[in-house]
Amino acid sequence: MEPSILRTDRLELSLPVDGDVDAIYEACQDAEIQRYTPVPSPYERRHAEEFVPRVAADWRSGAHVSWAMREGSVLAGMIGLYRLDGRGSGELGYWVSPWSRRRGLSVEAARAVIDWGFSPDGLGLDRIEWRAVVGNIGSARAARTLGFRYEGTLRQALVGSHGRDDGWIAGVLATDDRLPQPWPMLD
Repeated sequence: MEPSILRTDRLELSLPVDGDVDAIYEACQDAEIQRYTPVPSPYERRHAEEFVPRVAADWRSGAHVSWAMREGSVLAGMIGLYRLDGRGSGELGYWVSPWSRRRGLSVEAARAVIDWGFSPDGLGLDRIEWRAVVGNIGSARAARTLGFRYEGTLRQALVGSHGRDDGWIAGVLATDDRLPQPWPMLD
């Protein structure tokens, strides 16, 4: 599959490039990114150097599709659809650089990614899941804003570099209205 470039009012979503390695490395030093995402911990520069070509390879294989979120020349984060199973579903995942947080960029980027994921010109998915380590309230707020419906807690289902965690799971269907729904941990 050929990589797609997506644009929003403030962002360009495109493949990460070698010039992003320093910003990816710096962002992934953040304790929240290391705690709430599956990035290696400790995160070494070689991880960022290996990540960039892996994203391009994942696009070619169709296993995952990831974009660098750029606000002008600033790397604001990474976002993608993962665990593409060939049966119409995938999982939304993202992290936002510490210097770009609390400005709604993850929601803005995710709307574009979800639209593309459901579009027949994109992946034509039927369902997109969201999962997060229990306690990741910021990600849960973003997912609720995007119209994901909270579906429950998966016990010890998320595996990261520090072990297993309980995980929240939510889903949105191509046919959903994508209006925010009640979530027990947020209401």
